[in-house]
Amino acid sequence: MIGKLLAGFIVVTALLAGVAMYYLQVYAYYDEVAASGTNDVQMTSLVSGLPEPILYDGFKAIDSDSSPIRYRACFTTRMSQAMLTETYELYDGAVPLVAPGWFDCFDAKALGAELENGTALAFAGQRNIQYGVDRVVAVTADGRGYVWHQINHCGEVVFDGKPAPEDCPTPPEGY
Repeated sequence: MIGKLLAGFIVVTALLAGVAMYYLQVYAYYDEVAASGTNDVQMTSLVSGLPEPILYDGFKAIDSDSSPIRYRACFTTRMSQAMLTETYELYDGAVPLVAPGWFDCFDAKALGAELENGTALAFAGQRNIQYGVDRVVAVTADGRGYVWHQINHCGEVVFDGKPAPEDCPTPPEGY
């Protein structure tokens, strides 16, 4: 009898721990980002090399202090892809990261397919927004826009405990 009670206790505890871990990973650490209305979406200018705001509407974003790559945002823009490519720096190797299911405006799989087939273009939002992490902005042919953080080549090397490559800035203390 005591074995059945102990087994039941272990199963209930494991179930509660599983539910708690799921909640913590998917919901607890994310916060909605309040839109400023002016500079929420920025891309790196070909002329100045600095991020500058673009025209956008319908901005929604989430972020988390627990990881530098948890930022996701969605927006729309009336700026054409042709105009954007003439004005802003393209971003090579963009791979959208999956967002929590409840943040339904950001579909990483569909966006990845659009990036692959050329109906979406990726731009440098801000390089090294945090050491080793770039903000990437993608815009589809119909004006839907997406923003996420992606580990860059400097971060990939340094986060693995290796020295920074020569073309990378010096990592901050503690990396």
